[in-house]
Amino acid sequence: MILAQTRYELRTMLRNGEQLLLTLIIPVVLLVLFGATSLLDLGDGPRVDFLTPGILALAVMSTAFTGQAIGTGFERRYGVLKRLGATPLPRAGLIAAKTLTVVAVEALQAAVICAVALALGWEPHGDPFSVVVLLLLGTAAFSGFGLLMAGTLRAEATLAGANLVYVLLLAVGGVVFPLDEFPAPVRDALELLPISALAEGLRDVLRDGAALPAGPVLVLAVWAVAGLALAARFFRWE
Repeated sequence: MILAQTRYELRTMLRNGEQLLLTLIIPVVLLVLFGATSLLDLGDGPRVDFLTPGILALAVMSTAFTGQAIGTGFERRYGVLKRLGATPLPRAGLIAAKTLTVVAVEALQAAVICAVALALGWEPHGDPFSVVVLLLLGTAAFSGFGLLMAGTLRAEATLAGANLVYVLLLAVGGVVFPLDEFPAPVRDALELLPISALAEGLRDVLRDGAALPAGPVLVLAVWAVAGLALAARFFRWE
């Protein structure tokens, strides 16, 4: 039942033009645009080495937070979740199916983004295990708050709020704009955002070859626990 629901969720997500734009097209366009041009000052070193970890973090946010919040919000509004609750599929099974869908889409995103980055001259370093840990923690953090938003707000408010958060975190989360460009007090605050922690953690591993970075892992773990706990407490299925 979980696999069948996962296939349904995956087909629905990939057929949704807006979600496909957010999850795949926008990250690739940003990578190519800023990686192949000098529109932004990205500091020393190859531009693609700075951009690729940030774009991977953006892909996680677009799928686990923005896409999931919007999709689940409208499923709740139109009674889809209520009808699913009347089927043999348990709620835990539904959450598992949504989680598997997010992970499957993220794997597709990562494959496409890494292929484009390699074509642009990217040379990754570091331990793949550390990358997987960071991506999974980022997925958990963004999923919790995506479900929290979808389960507490009206669908229209979720649509607006999720897209607004996406744009804001893209601008100030260290995805394509270096955090060093911000004043020190602002930078210290921005580093506590989940998108910043994920982008900088991936950058530490993939660009600098560092081991699993403790700071970003701690920040992501706190966001993940808080988001999932709040979603479990306040999510409304109807």
